[in-house]
Amino acid sequence: MHANVSDAVPGEPVSQLRLYREWLERERGLRFDDYAAMQRWSTQDLSAFWRSIWDYYGIRSDTPFTSVVQGDAMPGVAWFEGARVNYVHEVFRHLEAATAAGQPAIVADNEQGQSIELDWRTLRQRSASLALELRRQGVGPGDRIAAYLPNIPEAVTAFLACASLGAIWTLCSPDMGAPAVLDRLRQASPKVLIVVDGVFYGGKAMDRVDTVLGIRDALPSVTALFVLETGYGQSRIDGALDLAEAMARWDDEVEAFEPEWVPFDHPLWILYSSGTTGLPKAIVHGHGGVIVTAYAGNMHLDLGASYAVNTFGERFHWYSATGWVMWNQQVGGLLSGTTICLFDGSPSGSKARPGWVALWDFAERHRVTWFGAGAAFYSSCQKAGVALGERAGLRAIRALGTTGSPLPADVQAWGSDQFARLGRPDIWWCNISGGTDIAAAFMTGNRELPATPGRLQCRHLGAAVEAWNEDGQPVIDEVGELVCTRPFPSMPLYFWGDADGSQYRSSYFGVWPGVWRHGDWLRIEADGSCSISGRSDATINRHGLRMGTAELYAAVERLPDVADTLAVDIEYGQGGSRLLMFVTPADGRRLDADMESSLAEAIRASLSPRFIPDQFIEAPGVLRTLSGKKLELPVKRLFQGWPVAKVINRDTIANPDLVPWYAAQAARAKEEWL
Repeated sequence: MHANVSDAVPGEPVSQLRLYREWLERERGLRFDDYAAMQRWSTQDLSAFWRSIWDYYGIRSDTPFTSVVQGDAMPGVAWFEGARVNYVHEVFRHLEAATAAGQPAIVADNEQGQSIELDWRTLRQRSASLALELRRQGVGPGDRIAAYLPNIPEAVTAFLACASLGAIWTLCSPDMGAPAVLDRLRQASPKVLIVVDGVFYGGKAMDRVDTVLGIRDALPSVTALFVLETGYGQSRIDGALDLAEAMARWDDEVEAFEPEWVPFDHPLWILYSSGTTGLPKAIVHGHGGVIVTAYAGNMHLDLGASYAVNTFGERFHWYSATGWVMWNQQVGGLLSGTTICLFDGSPSGSKARPGWVALWDFAERHRVTWFGAGAAFYSSCQKAGVALGERAGLRAIRALGTTGSPLPADVQAWGSDQFARLGRPDIWWCNISGGTDIAAAFMTGNRELPATPGRLQCRHLGAAVEAWNEDGQPVIDEVGELVCTRPFPSMPLYFWGDADGSQYRSSYFGVWPGVWRHGDWLRIEADGSCSISGRSDATINRHGLRMGTAELYAAVERLPDVADTLAVDIEYGQGGSRLLMFVTPADGRRLDADMESSLAEAIRASLSPRFIPDQFIEAPGVLRTLSGKKLELPVKRLFQGWPVAKVINRDTIANPDLVPWYAAQAARAKEEWL
């Protein structure tokens, strides 16, 4: 790995992008006037760029590669042919240096304040111990291992054990209902199932034994079941192996264990699309593609090794349930030698500690330096009046990350003001967007660039991302379809079960053959910053003027009387449409004529009178996925007459109790105006 040194002022943290840029000049003779020039080079010369990432990070392979990239027509590009890698080799390359520096690999905590630290040597021992037990159970390269685990160290350990054998990891969160879990795991036909017998969330202990038994019985491919006993399960599971015991060996065989070398494109994990409107896509990513894009992504996140002088013991946290790709991204911090900080529990708190402070308490306790969460989390903190500026323990935080949905500019301004009161006026916001499809970001942050409140600072190195109009032409300062015109290493290998690749091709390349269509509305500004305006399949079209929903939400959700909103544009009849906005008022408020007037004025002032909804409807809440995304398209389809069962899978959403209310609204609309 490169030396983490620079001619910067001693004691001042150096940006990882700067270190890389200095290396390019020193080792490759490349010099760039600005980030835009470096980003253009990275997409025009893919072979040179991705070779530089390989060399800069010193990626390990026991065989040489014969080429960096073969082909340019997507899909079907081959990367680093001949190389053999393993994600786990890259993680534990940090063991000796981190151990010598006394930096832990994992810091974990939960709602009850129960904390644990794992050093790198113990993490390696536990993962090797479990890997050997899995091998004894007949697991080998290509076998699937499924897990039903919360965001705890055992989930990370089990993943590393699985990957070290060349087996394929797939993970579901215990906050999913059994039908949603089975919609995913049945596709993978796992050989081994790893579970918890209970969870604690939102101040409540919940038994999961019956759910686990139902999942196991519905998966005839499972030959071994490992259970982590939590104390929340009400009974024991017959025939199950003890996960804690399987991780506990520490002997010569464990010490001698080494991860398997696998081809660069060997499958690493299966992730799943949201599955809110049908069977979720089972998306397969490879070891090598994830490794190289994670290294480049960590450089954008400005994550360096925790034991390196210039990062002062980095502690990286990104709040996520295990069913969301951000869990995988947080684990990826280990690739850069960073201490990752896991929180298992509700971000909104519990009866004992309400008010969206649980994660901030956690960050203070463990001196978190890099704090990430979904954009909706920060909006909720602002609405709840959380006073971060009074928490001296948060001064360690130097970066705030967001994803999942667009972050309104006023929420970012609120957060910046809170940290300025802590004496951190330089707090850096790293807003990113990419997702499950690529297990990475297409748009991301750069600590060296100016702040862009409410926007994403730049396009990712190596990502040939553009906004295209309906004619397939790139546009600047206009909203267009987010496309990627050249290959990116962590694009999926394939969809599990999609034997001829037809579902994969139609999902991403069906509109413009050979060009990846991501499904988001994107606007690229002249300065290179970007904004996402919602899903392109949930467009608002008012008299020929199209717009994503994000701008509409930004206009109205800054109002103090508004807790949340959801907008859908319903087409009907002879080309007509009706724009509806569901409004959840703040506590103690009602949607009355004055509030409707305020909403309309906010939209008129920020956007255009064209986008004032035809109808405001008071709602008890906004339907969201488990990762916090608003369910615009499913609600739109309800109003277009689709049956509830085909539109919404209740087990994949955070608040299924709201489904009957939205279904009733759709039925009423059909009678009154559709």
